[in-house]
Amino acid sequence: MSHIFQLLFIFANMSTETKEETFTLEEILTSLKTVHRLILWNDDINTFDHVIFCMMKYLDYSESQAEKIAWKVHNEGKCAVLEGSFTEMEVYRKILQQEGLTVSVD
Repeated sequence: MSHIFQLLFIFANMSTETKEETFTLEEILTSLKTVHRLILWNDDINTFDHVIFCMMKYLDYSESQAEKIAWKVHNEGKCAVLEGSFTEMEVYRKILQQEGLTVSVD
């Protein structure tokens, strides 16, 4: 039997909007881990320059560090780019997804 929970989040852009998201019990329990990782995945859409730009702008990596991440993603298919709380990783996941990057929280 799968349990579904619905949570409401408020995100502030130019105005406040309410967005409803649904999580399974497993997802909620997983979110209670103390350390989560933001994973950047390889795709056929984003350029190296765009990935490097996003890593520098949003995650404060140097250009050299961002280039290494871009190459690792290209060669290995994915790279953990940030660690922290589930809530923090979700914020960065949403930001990077809005930039068109393929990211997930582990």
